[in-house]
Amino acid sequence: MRNFVVVGHKATTSPNFSLEDIPGTSGRLDILCRSVTAAFVLSHGIRKDVCVYLVLLGGETPKVIRLMGETLRHLNPDERTTAALLKKALAVPAVPEWTMSTSGIFVCTGGLEKVLACLKDAKLVYLREDGSDIRQESFIGEDVAFILGDHVGMTPEEESLIELAGAKVVSLGPTSLHADHCIVLLNWTMDVL
Repeated sequence: MRNFVVVGHKATTSPNFSLEDIPGTSGRLDILCRSVTAAFVLSHGIRKDVCVYLVLLGGETPKVIRLMGETLRHLNPDERTTAALLKKALAVPAVPEWTMSTSGIFVCTGGLEKVLACLKDAKLVYLREDGSDIRQESFIGEDVAFILGDHVGMTPEEESLIELAGAKVVSLGPTSLHADHCIVLLNWTMDVL
């Protein structure tokens, strides 16, 4: 299974944002929408072997949205449709346990620490420009979880959590890339292995 964890430091935890102005009203939830599209969408279908965890920290109570490719429905390649699915998930009363909003989409309260606990059996890979070269790594046949930040980057506390969880720091190169671009490159890398 390929898992992608994207932390949205300013991404709203409320469904009260406009689908007409996603970047301006949702705390940059658009970054997470593009990451979802990059993780799942193929030319004629959805990747079934992918799971995405979106960590939303832009509200009073942090929330996590989990999207599972095996049962995911109604995902189209446009940002607005993805935002509408996330909006539905955020409208569900979040509790500490996973609650389904629509097919393949679940929400709960919690943050990065909760996601790392869910992925304790996966090989954790934290993407950062100064990490080891990804071309030197092998992910064949492994349950792997790639951890990415948003435009803000990770806080020292988050980096400490990631390190304590045993994640390996890996790089796609010295140039900073958008999270969704990293996901496309990671999917391609995993596809050709």
